[in-house]
Amino acid sequence: MCGRYTLTTSGQIIAEFFKLSAVPDIKPRYNIAPTQSVATVTVEPEKSQRQFQFMRWGLIPSWAKDIKIGSRMINARSETVAEKPAFRSAIKHRRCLIVADGFYEWQQQGKNKQPHYFQKADGEPFAFAGLWENWESPEAEKIVSCTIITTAANETVQPMHDRMPVILSDSDWEQWLDPSVKNSQDVLPLLKPYASEAMKAKAVSAIVNSPTKDSPECIQPIE
Repeated sequence: MCGRYTLTTSGQIIAEFFKLSAVPDIKPRYNIAPTQSVATVTVEPEKSQRQFQFMRWGLIPSWAKDIKIGSRMINARSETVAEKPAFRSAIKHRRCLIVADGFYEWQQQGKNKQPHYFQKADGEPFAFAGLWENWESPEAEKIVSCTIITTAANETVQPMHDRMPVILSDSDWEQWLDPSVKNSQDVLPLLKPYASEAMKAKAVSAIVNSPTKDSPECIQPIE
C-alpha cells in the first residue's frame, strides 16, 4: 500500500516538469497523509490542457452515502481496479497524476516498524497513477477526491513491503491522462512496478509515524 508520501519540490519546478500553464501555489510537504489535500494533474476533455488541482486523498465513490468511506479508499489495487465498483468507472474516465517526490513504507523489525523513504535515484519529482471522483453529500457539499493505484513491489521496496505505489514513467503520462482513452484495457499495462535500479531508499526517523509531524526531520536518514 501507500499511506504516506512527500512533495517538497517547488511550484516552479512542478510547473516545468508537468508542463503546466501556471505555477501552482504549493508548500513543501514531508508527511502527506490520507484525507489531506494533495496535488494532482488532470486533463480537461474540452481544452485538452493539463490542469493542476488539489483533491482530497481517499476516493469517495459518487454513490457513497458517507464521506467516511474515503478513508478506506486511499489505494486501489492494479490487479482489480477495473473490476471494483468504486473504481471501474474512474479507470475509464477519471484518471489523474498524483504529484510526489518520495514515499514511505514500513518494515517490521521485532515489535517495531522501521520507516523507509523511497525516491527516484535522480531525486526528481514523479507521478503516482491516480483516479479521481466527484462526490456530493446529502447537504450538497461537493468534494473531489482521489486514490493512488498500487502494484507488486520491485526489488528495492520488497524487503520493506510487498506492495508499492504505481510510479508512471514520464513517457506514459500522456496516455494515462488522455480523456479519449476510455477502454481500461488500454491503460492497465501501464500499471507496473517502477524499475528498481532507478530508485533509492533510506531508513528514516520514526517521527514520520505521526501524521501531525510535517518537517524536514521526517526524511532525515538515521545512523
